[in-house]
Amino acid sequence: MSAMPVAESLDAPERETAATFRPVAAGMEEHVNVYHPVLDHGFIAVKDYMGDDLSILQMARMSYGKGTKGVSDDRALLRYLMRHFHTSPFEGCVIKLHVKLPIFVMRQWVRHRTASLNEYSARYSIMPDEFYMPEPAQLAVQSTDNKQGRGDNLTTEQANEVLRILKDDAQRNFSSYHNLLNVDEDGEAIDEDRDGIARELARIGLPLSTYTQMYWQTNLHNLMHFLRLRADHHAQYEIRIYAEKMLAIMADWVPVTTEAFRDYQLEASRLSRMELGLVRDLLAGKASMADAERYGLSKREIREFKDRFGC
Repeated sequence: MSAMPVAESLDAPERETAATFRPVAAGMEEHVNVYHPVLDHGFIAVKDYMGDDLSILQMARMSYGKGTKGVSDDRALLRYLMRHFHTSPFEGCVIKLHVKLPIFVMRQWVRHRTASLNEYSARYSIMPDEFYMPEPAQLAVQSTDNKQGRGDNLTTEQANEVLRILKDDAQRNFSSYHNLLNVDEDGEAIDEDRDGIARELARIGLPLSTYTQMYWQTNLHNLMHFLRLRADHHAQYEIRIYAEKMLAIMADWVPVTTEAFRDYQLEASRLSRMELGLVRDLLAGKASMADAERYGLSKREIREFKDRFGC
């Protein structure tokens, strides 16, 4: 990881800093303007944040006056809020990230609409010649029992052929892109005697592996919703490792909240009404897994239940 200047323009080489009366999370300060590499050309960096664990407690206690006191009570209250899905106190903490990622990952990311963002525009600027190439270990066949997942890994020979095809296609698409623009990656004219087409048109043929960038701002509640889905082992690898990096950053920002989030949401499991009935009877010795269908569970639900509980 590498540090970047605080300011990006406004004539001054660095933005002036001053003492602040707002809450400062020491762990998070270590991440501000530090660019953590992700995938082959991507990164994630904290540009700004607001609040800490105590900020969450301040918002929670506004609901009922003085409430509890003390470190142990603080931790217990945070865990209570997480356990019972009292979400509004977590909305008082905010994070703004600078992210560089492949376009196909971006398209998954923006399905989480509870955030503010601004993305690099290929209408105004020339896209850098950067595209994502997966590691051979990430190449696999289509899963036979999961329409949106991967199955067995490819052999080395198969993986090399897939990578060759992906690289050749991307390079050809970028070559066509520059030919249509009539400029190279640095914006220099390729042929002084002809005009290039508009940038908003030339970009049409670029592959989904092309890298883009965005600023993404969200509150802690919605960040945890994002992580609950994208840091899960079922999530696609390419977005999951961004989520895992964000989770590590969150642990330095709000450590008590992150512990509770792991315990009660990310690494927890919710039971349906049917599953709860089955578990009660299993514990009471009134049923066995052979009776699962009798509780209204489908074959897939039974398989998922067994996977979760090691039955």
